[in-house]
Amino acid sequence: MNRKALKTPAIRVTCRFIAFLTVIFALIGSYTVALDRDTPFESIYGGTLSLSQWEGQAILVVNTASMCAFTDQYRELQALYDRYRDDGLVVLAVPSDDFNQELASDAEVKEFCELVYGLDMPMTVITRVKGSDAHPFFRSLRQDAGFTPRWNFNKVLLDGDGSLVATYASRVSPLSETITRRVESVLANLADERIRP
Repeated sequence: MNRKALKTPAIRVTCRFIAFLTVIFALIGSYTVALDRDTPFESIYGGTLSLSQWEGQAILVVNTASMCAFTDQYRELQALYDRYRDDGLVVLAVPSDDFNQELASDAEVKEFCELVYGLDMPMTVITRVKGSDAHPFFRSLRQDAGFTPRWNFNKVLLDGDGSLVATYASRVSPLSETITRRVESVLANLADERIRP
């Protein structure tokens, strides 16, 4: 097709429409990743936790470690949880020794987090987050979204249906505008859904 033909209004409209559809399908595809939300995690407080139990809430899943340069982010994670929990945010800490920076036992992790940081957010036992032995949620995150934690304190934001909204690297602070704006957007959408007839 020559350049003159591309200048006709019908061709321009068709090209724009195809470009628009491509963007829409790309956004839909990235937003509706099917993650494993049903396989339970063992809770560090006893019993089990599954992401599906928080249906209708925003969830920030964070792989954590007690002896990492980013460990002080626990303070910000707790502050984020405190700020938005009444609006429907859950912050799930998933301690992991995959990067060789976690304490030796679940009891030590629990004591450390309670005494040093005063955490009361949901927390799992020490859990694998990468490799073939990773928890099924993290395996599905790798297989379906192409995301594997590269270090401690990587963050994964899910919407009320458990669909992937965004992932964040370790260096992104939990209280940064990058995260809080996205959390607020998800929570606003959830609030809108609740008031629709």
